[in-house]
Parts: sequence; C-alpha cells; structure tokens
Amino acid sequence: MTLTVETAVQTAPEWAFFDVEVAAVRRLGPSFVRLTFTGPDLAGFGVAGDDQRIKLVLAQDPAGLRRLMDRGSDWYPEYCAMPEEQRPWIRTYTVRAARPELAEVDVDVVLHGVDDGHAGPAARWAASAVPGDRIVLLGPDRPGRGRMWGVEWAPPAAATTLLLAGDETAVPAVCSILESSLGEARRVMALLEVPAAGDAMNLALPAGVTVRWLPRSGAARGSLLVPAVHAALCELGVAATPAEAPEDVDVDSQPLWEVPEGGRGDDGAASSCYAWLAGEAGVVKQLRRHLVGDLGVPRGSVAFMGYWRQGIAG
Repeated sequence: MTLTVETAVQTAPEWAFFDVEVAAVRRLGPSFVRLTFTGPDLAGFGVAGDDQRIKLVLAQDPAGLRRLMDRGSDWYPEYCAMPEEQRPWIRTYTVRAARPELAEVDVDVVLHGVDDGHAGPAARWAASAVPGDRIVLLGPDRPGRGRMWGVEWAPPAAATTLLLAGDETAVPAVCSILESSLGEARRVMALLEVPAAGDAMNLALPAGVTVRWLPRSGAARGSLLVPAVHAALCELGVAATPAEAPEDVDVDSQPLWEVPEGGRGDDGAASSCYAWLAGEAGVVKQLRRHLVGDLGVPRGSVAFMGYWRQGIAG
C-alpha cells in the first residue's frame, strides 16, 4: 500500500450490496468481536484497506431490504421514502482485513451497550451472531483508493511523524493502518483508549511504530486519551506555539468530520507531523481544540472524525 494521495484519475465506484454470511466469530476481548464474512458476491468487493469504511445493513422487514437491493446504486431515495418500521438499519464500520482470494472480509465490532441493554441494532446482532447467519454489506464494487472508496487515511509524503488517537470505535481502523506499509523513515505513535485492559490486542507492527493502550477501567471517556495525546506530542517534539482555537462545532446537531487535503500548515508549507483523530465526537472535538489551539499543530495537518455521539445508539 502507498500513503501518498492518489493523483491518477479514477472512475468512482458504485456502492453495491453484497449478500454474505458469517463464516466465523471470534471474541477479541471484553468489548470486541470479530466477524468474518464470506460469499460469492465478495469476488467483486472493492476493498482498499487502511481505514476503509463499509456499512452493515440489517433488515427490520425483509421486504424493505429487498426493495433497497433491487434499486442497486440508486438505493438512497428508496431508503428515505420507506416507513420507519420497514427501513433497514444501516451502520458504518471499518474493514479490518480482507482476503479476496478466499472471498472473506473481517469486521471488528465494538459491543457498545450489550451488557446493560443499551446496545444499538448492529451491536445486538453482532453479539449473538453465529456462523451461517446472513447479512448484507454495502461497499465499493471495485478496488481503488481515496474518498470515493470511503478511505480517509492519506497523510502527505512530507509527514515524518504520524500520531493516531481514538477510542474503541477507532481501534479497527487504527490497527489496519498500523499494519500497512507506513514507511521506514516515519515515526508513528498510536494512542487507543479502550474500556478494559483485556481489550488490548497483539499487532504485527512495523519498525518505528509505538502503540499505547489506555484502558479506562471505569474512568470518564476521554480522561486518559486527552492527556496522553498532549504527552505524546511533547515526546515527539512536534508541539509548537499555541494558535487560535478552531471554530466551535455543535456535535449534537452536525457532523464532526474534516480531513485536510495534502496535510499542509496554515502558511501553505508542508508539515512534518500529521495527526489522525477518531472516536466519540465530543472527545474528538476536545482533542482537535487542544492540538490546534493549545499545542499549535497546523489545522491542515489534523484529520478528525466523529465516529459516534455518546447517548445515541449505534
């Protein structure tokens, strides 16, 4: 894999439905389960790797799901027009690994709220999934890279220091990124706040990559991640002069999502540091303000993505 921004002209993929079944279920820790999907349809699946997003489509009403699939790439207007009780649940996840030669795709699911009865439909389904269960994936129909494929990870070639930080929902994407080709000349640090110590995973890491697992063990969300990011940037030697804080974003009413093009600083110069932040929107917002406003990391060198919002079931 290459980490440079794709410049070649590409034909945008059609996002297609893939009818698959569960081939294997593996519990990775207290908070994670890995589902391996398989099926003939995956022969045309356009997995790109890194932090590629796809969607799990769960039927409330089989007839409603069939209506969407029959519409193909023009499914969204039909989805919006459906009555609430027929509309399938659609939830976004990251491809953890893909084996095209075996027609297999791995997706790691965080079991948010399963133990206390507050889980969303995807977590509930994943918690009880067994081999043979069927589900539909929604993803690109041909290989490629970039935003059209749902891939945001594209640090500039000039970035020699990479910082990745997030909560448990960012773990699959970060782990996939770390196990890709990051470049020998780069120093890479990842900070991952997870619910419990048992959620730390063994990874096949290239040289120069450091991962720090931060188990909350009942502490407030973000209480470990925010100071760890500050300490890491100071350790990496990239903290600069404090700057004007970025504009406020109401994460309860609008998405928190911005991925800079080219990773350049405010003065147009290429930055040697690139930060990638993902997870609960309120915590990501706090991290973004801290990096840009307090530590002076150029805004154009910080990618931030609010994967979910606390209090809203996924």
